[in-house]
Parts: sequence; structure tokens; C-alpha cells
Amino acid sequence: MNIATRDLSYRDLDTPLTGLFCWNEAQEGPRPGILLIHGGAGLDAHAREQACRYAALGYAVLACDMFGDGIAGNRERVMACLLALRDDPGRLVRRGQAGLAALAGCPDAAGPAAAVGFCFGGMAALALARAGTNLAAVVSIHGSLATSAPAPPGAVTARILACHGAADPHVPPADVAAFAAEMNHAGADWQLVMYGRAKHGFTHQHAIPGTMPGVAYDRLADERSFAAVRAFLAEALAP
Repeated sequence: MNIATRDLSYRDLDTPLTGLFCWNEAQEGPRPGILLIHGGAGLDAHAREQACRYAALGYAVLACDMFGDGIAGNRERVMACLLALRDDPGRLVRRGQAGLAALAGCPDAAGPAAAVGFCFGGMAALALARAGTNLAAVVSIHGSLATSAPAPPGAVTARILACHGAADPHVPPADVAAFAAEMNHAGADWQLVMYGRAKHGFTHQHAIPGTMPGVAYDRLADERSFAAVRAFLAEALAP
């Protein structure tokens, strides 16, 4: 399968951003779009690989840039940007919506759209849902479930899937319980799938064991979560 890619430049107000747009060249006509939101390191190899993985399912995928040009690779600047977005939900949502606008401008993307995020990106995807962004589906994969801006009743219109590692020390059981209570209070259509023994970052195939406490690749959780997301998107993005 030939997955084509190209850089896509766009902006959030005065912040220049550069994402990676992926699509299957052999597939004719427009298809549903996915905004793929990277983890805390920025638009790295993991995010790019995942974008191609989802493009192979038949979607037009924009691996967006949440930090801005020249940020990824500079740890101090990455952490400053990540914390600023985490602590300002309105800014976080606006940055994600800029990516959605860029995706909507791609001729290969049409119809319903979804947001799929990993780690920090999972938090960002859920923030879009909590804000009532017009999305058919939102997926958080080993993402933070806590928020300072919980969804009010009726706000969440997207279907939600959260894939969570049961042994993730960065997302404690209290956060999982609070998320479930929040989604029920909001009246959302939501699902939570937990994977036993899986830690944080369980889709990061090239993670070096022991480098970051609580982070480890888990092949079964990776494969099972991908199958769950694939089925979820097929249902939510059906014409």
C-alpha cells in the first residue's frame, strides 16, 4: 500500500505550525478525516508512524503540530509549551481546532472527522470533545483523563473512546473514576477500555525500557487498542 505524505503548513493566530498530511494514493475520492495529535515530545517519529498506520485504514490523516515550528527537539521549549497548553484549556482547544481547520481544507478529506491523540494528544483530543467541537469521534490512547474544565451536561457531542493502561502510574485510578463520572454527568456516548499490565505509552514500540519511569511498550495492548480504535472509527465515521 502506497501511503503518500506531505508537509502541511498552517497557523494558530500568530503561531506557525507544520503538520504531516497522510493519505492512500490508491484510494479514489475524498474520505473521512482524522486529526492525529502527538504526545509530549511533539510531532515525532511515533506520531508520524501512527498517522501512516491510520491512513492505511482509508482515512485522510493530519498529524498536527501542537507546539509550533522549531519547538520539537528542544526539551526546555517543549516543556514550556506543553505546560502552557495544559494549563490553558481554551488555548489547547483553539490549537487543536486550527489543525481541524487545516484538515478540512485538504481536498482528500471530506465528511465526518475524528480526533485521535496519544499521551498529551489524548488530553488534547478530550479537550476538543469537552468543548463541544464538531467531531464525530474522539479517541484518547494512554492519554491524561484529568481536566480543569470538565464537560457540562450536553456539551459532548462526539462519541468517545479512551484506551487506558491499567498499570499506568501517570493516570491513577482516581482520575479514571473522575473521568467516568464526568462523562456520565455530561450525558456523553463514551467507552473506556483498560488493558491489564499495560503502562503509560504502551504504543511506543521503540521506547527504551527504564528510560522514563512508568512508560513501556506493550505489544498486546498496542494491538488490542488499535483493533478497538479501528472498529470504533468504522462505526462512528460511517457515511
